[in-house]
Amino acid sequence: MTAAPNGLADRRTWTGLLVLLLPTLVLSMDMGVLFFAVPFISSDIEPSGTQQLWIMDSYSFLLAGLLIPMGALGDRIGRRRLLLCGAAGFAAASLLGAYSHGVTQLIAARALLGIAGATLMPSTLALIRNMFHDPRQRQTAITAWTAASTAGATLGPVAGGLLLNHFWWGSTFLLSIPVMALLLLAGPFLLPEYRAPREGGFDLPGAGLSLATVLPVVYGVKTLAVDGWSPAPALILATGLVLGALFVHRQRTAAHPLIDLGLFRIRTFSGAITVNTVAMFAMMGFTLFTSQYLQLVKGMSPLAASLWSLVPSAGVGVAVGLSSVLSGRVRPAHQMAGGLLVGALGFGLMTTVGPNSPVALMLTAAGVLCAGTVGTMTLTADLAISAAPAERAGAAAATSETATELGSSLGIAVLGAVGAAVYRSQLADSMPSGLTSRAADAARDTLGGAVTVAARLPHPARSELAGASRAAFADGMHLAAVVGLVFMVGAASLAARLMRHLPASAPVSAPEAEPARAEADFPSDSNSASGSGHSSDAASDVAEPGEATPLATAPAPGRAGGQS
Repeated sequence: MTAAPNGLADRRTWTGLLVLLLPTLVLSMDMGVLFFAVPFISSDIEPSGTQQLWIMDSYSFLLAGLLIPMGALGDRIGRRRLLLCGAAGFAAASLLGAYSHGVTQLIAARALLGIAGATLMPSTLALIRNMFHDPRQRQTAITAWTAASTAGATLGPVAGGLLLNHFWWGSTFLLSIPVMALLLLAGPFLLPEYRAPREGGFDLPGAGLSLATVLPVVYGVKTLAVDGWSPAPALILATGLVLGALFVHRQRTAAHPLIDLGLFRIRTFSGAITVNTVAMFAMMGFTLFTSQYLQLVKGMSPLAASLWSLVPSAGVGVAVGLSSVLSGRVRPAHQMAGGLLVGALGFGLMTTVGPNSPVALMLTAAGVLCAGTVGTMTLTADLAISAAPAERAGAAAATSETATELGSSLGIAVLGAVGAAVYRSQLADSMPSGLTSRAADAARDTLGGAVTVAARLPHPARSELAGASRAAFADGMHLAAVVGLVFMVGAASLAARLMRHLPASAPVSAPEAEPARAEADFPSDSNSASGSGHSSDAASDVAEPGEATPLATAPAPGRAGGQS
């Protein structure tokens, strides 16, 4: 993987980026590709309600729980090697899922997909850090990576719906196999290998604590969001938080930790992670309302709703392009704060959407919200990965992805809980008379339950319940939008304060590490082995007056010193 004499990436490097974007797209699509397959799976293999939840959630649970250990493992054994192993595992698990004949087999396949996905996501982002040494080119590459990830989340349900119109539900798993096959064939020739120049073993206890922390936290948050308050998920969540404290202690005291906690003392890194988490909190938390509004308020079919949900992606495309244009011209603090305020404007528009509003108003609000948040996330991903030393890029990428997963889960939980509380309160005061207690409970539980109950009622009661439930849903959505608006404004203020030390030039980078061991297939290619050797991206963070210089400008205690 050679670079031009001026340190710029060559054609093969950009082709390698395209190879990395394909698994990124597929991984994001896999989050939602099964949304429309649930009824078909239910009728075919007849899972219980709990088993159905595990079919959907085992993928995201294990993905989130293993991102940090896999990112650190890639730093040690080689990021390309881990990427290719993960691609082979993902293809094999996809085949297992496609031809599953029972619930246990399908849950196992989804779990294996989550494990394999955890090897792929941080490896793709960390390899970009090694492949692109020029800061502006690296930002362009990370912008493309963010766009692929966002597009996959949008296209997943649509692709699933289209496949289910023509094939059996297992076909949704086969979508990833050609992509992983291409990665396995082209990766060894187009992607560099990188291993951090470090000694010492892999922190297995830390990896266990990481998984034991994230799984109960994500599970507890999601369960509380869907089912409301109950002691069991609250206790599970609390257990996860306690284990999280033990994980942090382990990382502080271990000789070779998974995460160098000194990264969080780099203000650029910690600020980017924080802002990205809040942005994901807001955007993913409101996706729940958008999909329900289109299907249950406007009465669209799932496929029609998913196709209409593509409209806001136009705003995302504009935001990604504008972010790239503004890079190097506008200070990151101003660019990030501006994007978050645009997202806040989208939340403001959401407060005006009612049951009888035109669909265009909802889609416009969603487009403005997504444009602001995605434009910001493009920059935060670049800042986080650039601020970390090259030998810790895998762990840094995994930390960023884990924060994204937690932000998404918390957003769904908090904003969903706010909307559900208002919905139940409002509907309790406007419930039509004559309903059985069971029907009333189902209607108060969710908007979907109310629509189902209303369909069985005679005309006057049907219209009354449908109208009251949709109005209550809109009121809940309005309050959730206000909460989201407050979070976005707060995040904008935080970004302006934490990132004010960065100049308008391209994102700064931590010093590169000492050259790592080169792989045999690139014996004369120092860039492919280490991702270092160029000083063009070795600028250091600029400290505020009176502030200690960030750790990006000096080697971490007890580790190999970085040098440009």
